[in-house]
Amino acid sequence: MSMVEARARGWDEIDVVFVTGDAYIDHPSFAMSILGRVLEAAGYRIGIVSQPNWHSCEDWQRFGRPRLFFAISAGNMDSMINHYTANKKVRNDDAYSPGGRIGLRPDRATLAYCQRARQAYKGVPVIAGGVEASLRRLAHYDYWSDKVRRSILFDSKADLVGFGMGENSIVEIARRLEAGETVKDLRDMRGVAYALGASESIPEDALELPTYEQVCSDKVAFSLATRMIHNETNPLNARRLVQRHDKQAVVCNVPALPISQEAMDRIYGLPYTRKPHPSYTEPIPAFNMIKNSVTIMRGCFGGCTFCSITAHQGRVIQSRSKESVLNEIREMTKDSDFKGIVSDIGGPTANMYQMRCTRPEVEAMCRRQSCVHPKVCKLLGVDHTPVIQLMREARNVPGIKKVLVASGIRMDLARQSPEYIEELTQHHVGGHLKVAPEHVDPDVLFKMRKPANDDFEFFTDKFKDASSKAGKKQYIIPYFIASHPGSSIESMIELAVFLKRNGYKPDQVQDFIPAPLDVATSMYYTGLDPFSLKEVYIARALRDRKSQRALMQFFKPENYFEVRDALREAGRSDLIGEGCDCLIPSKPPKEAIDRRRDDANNRFRGEYVHTIPNAGTNANSKSDSATKPNAASTDQPGNKKRSKKQQRQPRSSGKQTGVGYRPGRRV
Repeated sequence: MSMVEARARGWDEIDVVFVTGDAYIDHPSFAMSILGRVLEAAGYRIGIVSQPNWHSCEDWQRFGRPRLFFAISAGNMDSMINHYTANKKVRNDDAYSPGGRIGLRPDRATLAYCQRARQAYKGVPVIAGGVEASLRRLAHYDYWSDKVRRSILFDSKADLVGFGMGENSIVEIARRLEAGETVKDLRDMRGVAYALGASESIPEDALELPTYEQVCSDKVAFSLATRMIHNETNPLNARRLVQRHDKQAVVCNVPALPISQEAMDRIYGLPYTRKPHPSYTEPIPAFNMIKNSVTIMRGCFGGCTFCSITAHQGRVIQSRSKESVLNEIREMTKDSDFKGIVSDIGGPTANMYQMRCTRPEVEAMCRRQSCVHPKVCKLLGVDHTPVIQLMREARNVPGIKKVLVASGIRMDLARQSPEYIEELTQHHVGGHLKVAPEHVDPDVLFKMRKPANDDFEFFTDKFKDASSKAGKKQYIIPYFIASHPGSSIESMIELAVFLKRNGYKPDQVQDFIPAPLDVATSMYYTGLDPFSLKEVYIARALRDRKSQRALMQFFKPENYFEVRDALREAGRSDLIGEGCDCLIPSKPPKEAIDRRRDDANNRFRGEYVHTIPNAGTNANSKSDSATKPNAASTDQPGNKKRSKKQQRQPRSSGKQTGVGYRPGRRV
């Protein structure tokens, strides 16, 4: 992270300078660490610029001019999602920063970082990557500005955007630039997108998307573009895409091929320290969460419409060998700080380990968006034996006390293997198991591409039976999403009734956030399903979104009035009262009344109210109330200058009457 460290290794210059919006943690859960180690293993010298001060170029010049290129990433998350909640409020912390502090990266970090790289050293290639750049490589709807933005290539001026998983791409870029090729020569690579100049011709084999101007002005065109993009995600049959932006165009090459098991083993077998850089003095929340976790696979064939994993990591499951995973666990036991508990052994979906299509020739032609929706494909290999064997051997490694599975579990797949559910429940749950049914309404679940609610209920019943059989008290913690496209007040009431009947009281509520390029984001922006072009209900108003959140936590007193209003408007007053299925009582609890009063006071205080002087106060004297900021004056909002006639009127003796009037109090 500094030239002092570089010289200590005998380096007099740096080949590739990585710039990242995250704190630098040398752990294989962080892309910057993986890519840095992969390049180092290929013989290159790597410098990491973590969370730089973007107000000047100084941090970009820390290592001098990089010999090959700048590699730019906003970090493990899109910077806008990292900064803002679903209600567009600034988040209070940043899990990827020392001390959880906010403000250590800019909004739209890829743009700022690329621009500073260009200013720091003219002529050095700038390659952008990571989630933010990948999902914004084409024209996309941006929730925070509420408009369609053009490709990030134009705003960042990056030479290339590497999308998807970048281990193979980053090494190929380094080798070809070192061999004397220009950055334009790299345009034939898989997994890259680039901008064409006005005078450059579009590749003849490219599939042309609706133009930027069309997707801005026509929501049907936006929907069709989304459909085309997601139909070209299978690297075995995808076509190159092109999208015109005025006189220029963006070309998006076919995705990179999945990496082999041998390559996965090499990547995860590199000498990671599994610790933050020693320069940090504050704890990094994300590290504390993942430091004892082990990644066993990547990719997801679930294709959930609100999730970016399929678009970024791909549908094809890429798994490590059992021995590679066990070796990593054995290495963990050598750390004196390790307490013997592996916090997670999984990936995007833990029970997809080693699952693939059983017919490679069909897989090479398939354009299906999900292998498990609307039902599990009959060609999908759903054998849970490899993951069961891995779990068994992992917990028997000397020095291991417990191996937990905290990653997502696809419950419709788990249903195919009662043995897996028993193994998981008896040995790999730490009291609570988090699962994500997301909703109960069939129409909403269909739009999410999630399994039907009976899969969740089946899994829950089996989990309870297995826990009881093992003599353990263990609980399911389900996660649900509010305000997803298709989710109306009526469907949220259905969810609330389900929660009440089953005794669930969610501590956390997930609000749908429209992330760039997702299918659900297209629904949110256009109000159309991009595959059927049928209309979709969207909870767009803040009031509707708040009502959906409140219904999911109907049991909280502070949500009483919002839940009551929602039930009345939906014609479901039958759920207000003291009956078994009633969500709220007929009379508001004291806490709800106190909360409403506090909210009212917060809304109507300060410069929005007047303070009436105490009775008998000399009008010409400077009383305390007259000098307070809240006192009535001509420069306060809403106050009008008194006429001369009004100024001549004598002040009240304090005996006037009026609703709520008390001398010296605000009214």
